[in-house]
Amino acid sequence: MSRAVLAAVCGLLGLPGCDGRVPVPEGGPVAEWPAFAGGKGGPHYSPLTQITPENVHALELVWEHRSGDMHPGSAEHAGTSFQANPIVVDGVLYYCTPFQRAFALDPETGRELWMFDPVLEARDARGPYPLNCRGVSYWAEPRPEEGKACQRRILYGTKDSELLALDAETGKPCQDFGEGGRVKLREGLDPEIPDWEYYPTSPPLIMGDRVILGALVADQVRTDAPSGVVRAFDVRTGKRLWAWDPVPPGWKGKTRDGELYARGTPNVWSILSGDEERGLVFVPTGNPSPDSFGGLREGIDYYGSSVVALDARTGRVVWSYQTVHHDVWDLDVPAQPQLFRIPGVGDGRPAIAQPTKMGFLFLLDRETGEPLYPVEERPVPQGGEVAGEFLSPTQPFPTHPPPLHPDEIEPWGFTPFDRAACRRLLEKYRFDGWYTPPTREGSIQIPHTGGGMNWGGVAIDPVRGILVTNQSHLPIISQILPREEYEALGPESAVYPLEAYPMHGTPYGIYRFTPLSPLGAPCSKPPWGTLQGVDLRSGEVIWSRPLGTTRDRAPFPIWVELGTPTFGGSITTASGVVFIGATTDRYFRAFHVETGEELWHTRTPYPANSIPMTFRLQEDGRQFVVVAAGGNPITGPGDALLAFALPR
Repeated sequence: MSRAVLAAVCGLLGLPGCDGRVPVPEGGPVAEWPAFAGGKGGPHYSPLTQITPENVHALELVWEHRSGDMHPGSAEHAGTSFQANPIVVDGVLYYCTPFQRAFALDPETGRELWMFDPVLEARDARGPYPLNCRGVSYWAEPRPEEGKACQRRILYGTKDSELLALDAETGKPCQDFGEGGRVKLREGLDPEIPDWEYYPTSPPLIMGDRVILGALVADQVRTDAPSGVVRAFDVRTGKRLWAWDPVPPGWKGKTRDGELYARGTPNVWSILSGDEERGLVFVPTGNPSPDSFGGLREGIDYYGSSVVALDARTGRVVWSYQTVHHDVWDLDVPAQPQLFRIPGVGDGRPAIAQPTKMGFLFLLDRETGEPLYPVEERPVPQGGEVAGEFLSPTQPFPTHPPPLHPDEIEPWGFTPFDRAACRRLLEKYRFDGWYTPPTREGSIQIPHTGGGMNWGGVAIDPVRGILVTNQSHLPIISQILPREEYEALGPESAVYPLEAYPMHGTPYGIYRFTPLSPLGAPCSKPPWGTLQGVDLRSGEVIWSRPLGTTRDRAPFPIWVELGTPTFGGSITTASGVVFIGATTDRYFRAFHVETGEELWHTRTPYPANSIPMTFRLQEDGRQFVVVAAGGNPITGPGDALLAFALPR
């Protein structure tokens, strides 16, 4: 809605702001955004109160930074996805680009202070995933020495499988860290790993003088995929301090000559969390490769699709909790385990909220991993698995809150012809609700392998006790193919975006696709994406609404609020405002945390498939909201970092 229209409406109704002034609270807190999602526990929350439900409509674009780092993707070059969640610490904004350049900006003007280019060797490499960098991390020397470089450091990983340390003041590599500011992350791994198969995409976790991270391992490629090892390095020197190899307790297997870690273990591609008071690191794991056939795992998925608590000093496992047993659906734990403690929730115990691709939310005791509320082991569909596979007879279902994703599919289309075509398509494949196993004949899986919830996580208002989550609601059809039939599909180099995966080392490959109508719309009834508010005290969904419109994906006038698949996440503020992009349309939006009412939206140059952040540096200064709007190869890539604030 334009400012002129708002002025006319408020004039008719006698609302605040009709005199041309925007109601802005005086005073109020100041706060930076010192780590990914606002802190080491991933709060997605800010105590700031200057932007309120009453004045958020007046937000205006204050500055925009363009890096130029974007690519649509081609047969020779991976596309880009700008997913960064910038940090603001010590009065400077830091972020990274899909080509893994790092920038330091003046947070209130967008003026560039420095830029560092790692000059990626793998920059032009094709692979199954778009290039991205979700964020950088910050460390400061507790007892700094005057005049010495790198007393404050920016650390992040690259597609070259390196961990970098830069001087936060100048952007120059810290020469005392590893080799010239770089630690090679393939040490102890197979030296022949293709550059697209193993590298970090999420920011490392800083715990005291340790920098801790895992890495992405490409899905569905082979049984002997690179290790999913999580490692801790000395933040000053880059020396490896410990490594957690996610093999079962008492594992008797052997590593290969020259390798330190077991192959094929669950990987940790998403964001870690840390509890500094308890000295714990919380790790969300994926599943062993290949994701859709587990007949040859031999117990290696003990820690698969789990949240694992590690001792920050030693890497020792303190506890683990599995969200999917013997996962053959590619339902790895995608999001940062989120720390919270709220009176009236789980008796007020220190806890974590773990979102999953299933659309399930597990609330666990932070110290023991025990659920705060009952989790039921319920029977799930059986039979139809391919030769050599086996299925878990039950899966865990949380009861507080209950599952947040539906377990049914209703064929849908824009026209009766569309709807009939979708019905015929869906009737061809097996569907028995949640956890329908992949089969030789083909099965329908909900949620989609992209979720449900994904790496954007959830936002928690710790005062109101409200959790906000965005989800996608699409099915996917999976068909397990014998090797010879899979090979007949076409060249294996076409892993992305055709959703055909070789699963080398098994007798099978897998073919997957999202069922679409003849007009290109999803075959399932909308909404295809939602935003929900959950009362954590009662476990009830207190509001739910479609998130996103068909604009930018469908021609005018078919611009309808049907919800879209979501990529990214939300934040909340103490004043009760939720900010989120995450949709396939080019909008950035604000909602009321208590009701879900949309309060404001603005067009963006590209879809804002990221997590926003907010800060206010001085008591007489403005609160800023910043979001990376850079889409992805499907929605169209971009490079816009946008900062909004109320008018002066």
